[in-house]
Amino acid sequence: MILDIEQDVNRFKHIVRGKIRKDLKKFMSKGEMLGRKGRNVVSIPLPQIDIPRFKFGSQQAGGVAQGDGEEGTPIGGEPGDGTGSGEAGNAPGEHVLEVELTLEELAQILGEELGLPRIQPKGHSNVVAEKDRYTGISRVGPESLRHFKLTYREALKRQIASGTYDPARPVVIPIKEDRRYRSWKSKPRPERNAVVIYMMDVSGSMGEVQKEIVRTTSFWIDTWLRSQYNGVETRYIIHDAAAREVDRDTFYRTRESGGTLISSAYKLCQKIIDEEYDVADWNIYPYHFSDGDNWSSADTRDCLDLLEKFFFPRVNVFSYGQVESEYGSGQFLKDILEKFPSHDQLLTCKIEDKEHIYDAIKVFLGTGK
Repeated sequence: MILDIEQDVNRFKHIVRGKIRKDLKKFMSKGEMLGRKGRNVVSIPLPQIDIPRFKFGSQQAGGVAQGDGEEGTPIGGEPGDGTGSGEAGNAPGEHVLEVELTLEELAQILGEELGLPRIQPKGHSNVVAEKDRYTGISRVGPESLRHFKLTYREALKRQIASGTYDPARPVVIPIKEDRRYRSWKSKPRPERNAVVIYMMDVSGSMGEVQKEIVRTTSFWIDTWLRSQYNGVETRYIIHDAAAREVDRDTFYRTRESGGTLISSAYKLCQKIIDEEYDVADWNIYPYHFSDGDNWSSADTRDCLDLLEKFFFPRVNVFSYGQVESEYGSGQFLKDILEKFPSHDQLLTCKIEDKEHIYDAIKVFLGTGK
């Protein structure tokens, strides 16, 4: 039987989930939520949800069943008898509650609200991992796996059988033949693994607003992909006229002032995949974000050639998000769509502002690849 308090907690969780689903588009455009993300949970501010609670006064204060108040006296005294020096306000207060959700719960809500299909891994997509499981008892083994209870029992049985056990002085001393050890068996367990490779233009035309859009978009991509795979690795590449691999913090904070050669990022991504990720074992997700500027049409042709000959045959899907910037031409997206007006391995989206992150996530994750 579920206790009443458990029913209340479940009801509150249901209300919270409904509130998050209702305002999911708003939450997806809010980057400040990411600052409160822990290792496995994320805190989300939910306005207009107030938890009922008891409020206790001081022990000396009068009140219901605590003093000599007359019948009909309003609790808390007469209206307007406060002694504070501040002026009264005329605006209602805002009740903001921060609730914590696990990333799995958040992914479930995301999938339900956006109607995201479960990902169908491509190719073999299985990395076999060995999982050790203790299955029995052995007479030999490392001391770290000695089973002390069974060892003591064997020693006791031996001493009783040999007549050396003295109940008046119950000393049991195991010898080598008494020792028992836990034994294990390694069982192969298939795991679906994925690698997400983020590439971003950090040239002078990509400002802080554009990077915040990329940061928020990648958070939701990560949240969903980690709910679909047992293991997800994340790599980060930044580029202007040259590309280099960096850590996550550098990825979102670096800003350069040089020109832009997009092919430099694509070639580095190609190198990482070739050297470290066997396409038979890994599900590969490259994401590229830029404002659409590129140094030359020749470099754009190199990028399109890499997409067609290298990336499309190997990756689950290649995603390109063009973040609008007042300094960017947006030409790269036009060139991609002119070359590949419709391709199963290519997803493109124009992200005009934070409000369009919701639509970008539907594009990038809505195919089930």
